Amino acid sequence: QVRLVESGGRLVQAGDSLRLSCAASERSFSWYTMGWFRQAPGKERQFVATITWIAGNTDYADSVKGRFTISRDNNKNTLYLQMNSLKPEDTAVYYCAATGKSDILKVSTQYDYWGQGTQVTVSS
Repeated sequence: QVRLVESGGRLVQAGDSLRLSCAASERSFSWYTMGWFRQAPGKERQFVATITWIAGNTDYADSVKGRFTISRDNNKNTLYLQMNSLKPEDTAVYYCAATGKSDILKVSTQYDYWGQGTQVTVSS
């Protein structure tokens, strides 16, 4: 069982930067593929970014490509999402997720473990 705890979400202005963190309880954190998803009010949860456990390969949603960077520190059991040039449409609850599968995964149902989410609000 993996417990995930997100942090770092807050109210920011458009154009600002923010870094989200996701601390994992599992000592074998490095064996998991990790992802970030987000859900805005009234909308479905959508893929943001993912990173594989083997080679650290990454992929991003088109809407965040070039602005967001996903990374992981296996020594600290922590996943990060660096968000730059934030826009009001980035406003959402951001969730981190983990799975024992080792591939680029963009669908929420492919993940087995989820955090409780952290709110990011971008004002214009």
